[in-house]
Parts: sequence; structure tokens; C-alpha cells
Amino acid sequence: MLTINATVIPHGDEDLGDNLLYYDYNIDHLLSLQAKGLTMEDESYVSAFRSFEGEVYENYIYEKLLRFATNEPKIKQFIIKGPHKSRTHAQSDALSVSWKGQIIYRARHKEIGEFDGLLFTDKELYFIEMTLVKSVSNLKKRLRKKRALLEVLFPRYNVRSILVLNDGATGTTELPPYASVWFTKPYSAAHLLERLSTNSQRAPMICVESDKIAHAQEIRTSSFKYYATLSWMVRSLRNGAPIDWDFFRKPATQRYHDIYTKIYIGYLSMEDFYTLIPSLSFENSQATRAVVAIEKDHVGGYFLTYFLRHSGKKLDNVTIADSVAKVAKKDPLGITLTEMNHLDKMMDSSFALTLEQHSEISATLKTISHK
Repeated sequence: MLTINATVIPHGDEDLGDNLLYYDYNIDHLLSLQAKGLTMEDESYVSAFRSFEGEVYENYIYEKLLRFATNEPKIKQFIIKGPHKSRTHAQSDALSVSWKGQIIYRARHKEIGEFDGLLFTDKELYFIEMTLVKSVSNLKKRLRKKRALLEVLFPRYNVRSILVLNDGATGTTELPPYASVWFTKPYSAAHLLERLSTNSQRAPMICVESDKIAHAQEIRTSSFKYYATLSWMVRSLRNGAPIDWDFFRKPATQRYHDIYTKIYIGYLSMEDFYTLIPSLSFENSQATRAVVAIEKDHVGGYFLTYFLRHSGKKLDNVTIADSVAKVAKKDPLGITLTEMNHLDKMMDSSFALTLEQHSEISATLKTISHK
């Protein structure tokens, strides 16, 4: 097992030269707030600055890890990104680096996974998460998704995670056993913002050379057909009455559940959906059905969630808690809308759920749990 912590990676960015200035940053909004006279006394400025600081922190830790990887015998490959790699467009159905320098995996043209850093030992694959959040309690779902995706793409490796956090971050005792934590001293990006805003002269980029450096597009992954697997999951689940619970509980099914974040199981007619939630109404909605899915919560349970497509690119996600409905608008360019396009073509009348079946599924979900 690989150990990375403050004892093996020195604090401070003196050894990085001006490399951090070569990364892409979205600071236009932050600079516009500065021009209006806003400071760290203003909430909107603090929010924008923290977002920028999080980007810098990710790049700072990445630069540190890159140098550590070249001298650590256990590390065999380290994927390069950002200014260390020539700009290329991300590839579909492959691990690659996007135009903005991020390591991602795409299904067709939709991004389904992004990794702050990836490194390989002989038997283990580590994905790195660098974040300045004060609590990591809500990161478990994200970690499950990324780990599950890497397990499918790299089945021969034991997939683990390293979280890099500022001192004082809470919730780490709730993390799964495959995730380890490295705490760093508090980091400030104020000096970098000043240099970026004044367009000060940069020292030449320091290029790290090592035979361990790997290019994402050159690393072979196992085949993963996102939409074909989605169809297989839906059909296999509905082989039971109304759900094949043995199939649902299989480790492979749960791994895909983590990748997709939800498992689609069929649909309710709008009449039956409004019977469940009579308080809801949608003006000018053209939705003909409510697609039903199962999601995992953060405490080991499952819950039902519903997707209503009101028009071509207008999609709402409805959840119910304590008989109260919560409606969230989905990104019209996101993966969920693309999944709805796919389901519209494959879900015929045989995937319709009755209210009795819906009630049975809901009751069964309350009796099972996940890790």
C-alpha cells in the first residue's frame, strides 16, 4: 500500500517555480467583483475566491505529487495533465485529458468521470481527490462513483483513493476503508491571484521528466459500453416480479449502480404519479410518464426518485421525503437527459409499473442496505 503524507512531500511552492501560473483559471468573475470594490468582507467575493483557491490547491498538490511520483519506487505510472501535456480534445469511451487539462472519462460525448490525479503501482490504482471543503461527509457518493468506474475500466487493479485536505477538515472517520487521507497545512492562493490579475512575467515552465509519466490516451482500458450496459441493467432488473432482487444485490450490479448513481426500473403513468404526489403540478408540461429509479443515500439506504421530461430539454428530478416532494431541474446538457433519450427508445409498455408494484418496491427497499 502506498503512503503519501506531509512527511514525504514538503510544504510550500518554492520548488514549483511559476508552474501554477500555467494552469487555466476562470477568474473573470472574481476580477469583476474586485473592480466593483468587493473584498473578503463580502460573501459573494468570498465564495468566488474560495472557488478559485480550490482550483489552485488542486494544481499545487498535483505538482507536488508529480515530483513525488518520479522518486517513489512503488509508483510505476503517473498520468500527466494540465500544462504538462499538449492540449487535445477528450476522446469518447476512453480515458483522456480534456482541452482544459483535466483527466476525464467520456461516454460518447458526455463526461461521466473526472479525476484530480491518477497513479499506478504494480497492483493498485489510486485516484486522488484534492479539496478545501471543511467536511468530507458528502463526498462518499462521489468516491463510490469514481472507484466503481475505475474498477470497470481497470479490473486487474485494486482501486483505492487518497484525499488531500487542509488541516481541520471533518468527516474523515466516515470515509470507506479504501480511502486514505493526507492533511496539509492551510493554503492561500492570494499571491497567485495578484500575479494573474497583473499579468506579471512568468519564469519558464519547469517540465518534470521521468519514464513513469504516462499519457491517459495511451493507457488501455477494458471495454465499457455505457448505454448498452444501461439497457442490460433495466431489462435484467425487470425479469423479476416486479424486480429481480437477486440481480439487484449482485456486487456487479451495485458497482454499476454507483457509476450511474441511479438504477432505472420502469415508469409510472402521470395519472398514477399524481396519485402519489397530488400536491405537485407542472405548468405547460408535456410529460407522458414519470421514469422511476433507485438511488443510494449517504447512510446505507435506498430511495426512489422520479424523472419527468416536460419538453425536449426540460427535465425535472422529483424526490419525496416525509410526504414532501422536492423538485430539482436537471442540466439540459447533462448525462441524465441523454439517458432519458435512450430510455425513451427502449422502454416500451412492458416497463410500466402499477401503483401496487411501486408500493412493493418501496417497501422492499426499506429492508435492504448498502455499504
